[in-house]
Amino acid sequence: MLINFILLAQPPHALPLLLIIPFLLLIGMIAAGPIFFGHFWEHNYKTVAVTLGLAVLAYYLLVLQDYHMPVHTLAEYVSFAVLLSSLYIAAGGIYININANATPLMNVALVAVGAVLANFVGTTGASLLLIRPFIRLNVHRIKPYQIIFFIFIVSNAGGLLTPLGDPPLFIGFLKGVPFFWTLQHLFVPWLAAVSVLCLIFFLLDRRNKEHFRPNPDVEAKNREKTEWHVTGKRNLIWLGVVIGAIFLDPNVVEGLPYIAYDGGKLSFLREIIQLSAAFMCYRYSSKTALAGNQFSFGPILEVVFLFFGIFFTMMPALQLSAAIASAPEYARFITPNFLYWATGSLSGFLDNAPTYANFLSLAMAKYDMAQNSVVEVRQFALGTGPAGAETIVLLEAVSLASVLFGAFTYIGNGPNFMVKAIAESAGIKMPSFFGYVIRYSIPFLLPALLLVWFLVVHLRLF
Repeated sequence: MLINFILLAQPPHALPLLLIIPFLLLIGMIAAGPIFFGHFWEHNYKTVAVTLGLAVLAYYLLVLQDYHMPVHTLAEYVSFAVLLSSLYIAAGGIYININANATPLMNVALVAVGAVLANFVGTTGASLLLIRPFIRLNVHRIKPYQIIFFIFIVSNAGGLLTPLGDPPLFIGFLKGVPFFWTLQHLFVPWLAAVSVLCLIFFLLDRRNKEHFRPNPDVEAKNREKTEWHVTGKRNLIWLGVVIGAIFLDPNVVEGLPYIAYDGGKLSFLREIIQLSAAFMCYRYSSKTALAGNQFSFGPILEVVFLFFGIFFTMMPALQLSAAIASAPEYARFITPNFLYWATGSLSGFLDNAPTYANFLSLAMAKYDMAQNSVVEVRQFALGTGPAGAETIVLLEAVSLASVLFGAFTYIGNGPNFMVKAIAESAGIKMPSFFGYVIRYSIPFLLPALLLVWFLVVHLRLF
């Protein structure tokens, strides 16, 4: 069904299909660069990403004379970069040390804690708080698969229960989906996905015995007691400020200052608060915590530059998917099964937040409902509109797919690349872009995605 849907599609009249090439080229270089021309890529990835992004931007401004898409993309990119940078700096000043032996059960317990924590501080916040302690805990037996399952569980699947958990769900909340809708409708899928991934992780980790030996620092202590030590606790306050500022959206909260553009309200107060909190974090961070975390700006700079290119080269791909989604002749395809796989397929390779917005719009258009109406989005989520409860299942499919499939590649969700960069800075040789997909996403993540689809979306057992 998805293949037929795509084959029938035509690109927007003013948008050449060839304009997608810079995005494909950038993704290809992210995948192949570290393997085939590592020295060049290491020293020139910033130039490549920025050049490709600016090339697409110039085409929009000078040839298409389209200012709407670039301005809103820039606003989204700035919000993305500021939030990730602020969380990175705040978490970098919080040193968490876990006195425990790195057993498979302990590792599973830690990522399970991260899956719960992600719903309170976001998948990005939970990932940045726990990835360094996770690496230190497993320092004698660290392997790439452990980092990847951390990405699967903490950086993505864990954030299904609240709008704070993952950007797509927060987009839905801003548009009118009730705050506790996710907890009510996605708890069982969250439990299933996290449990299956934890079980697979446990079974894989049990086989990692070659380099396993008890942590000598723990041997002298009581093995029965697991201890957590936190240095830099005051940064938790600034971390809370960064997360709390997320809600300061002028499109939702009346009275906030904003930049008016094209009938919309562009935020800047939120970003100023987050950057100020990040500065205070770094300025007054515990030197012990920064040293313990081996803090540097290298990983966040890599994310900021690469995602500049991704955001702007991605504009044609997003517009193409939106144009396809809005075509009335495709209404017959709009089923829960289609929405799950279509949303998921694009969420894995495009940013999952705009993909969520596009397919929410598509699902609502089937019933002549508009996603720019808070009242209609609420009716769609609660099943109180003209179509009844059928719309709830459609929203469940879009929500599940956009969050869970975000783990399918390094670029599906912001925290993925951040965790990869931190792991590589710690000396862990992470798989390439396609190595990640072929060796881990397809054999280990895909079965969990199939299980959630079959039980929740197809059979509708929950």
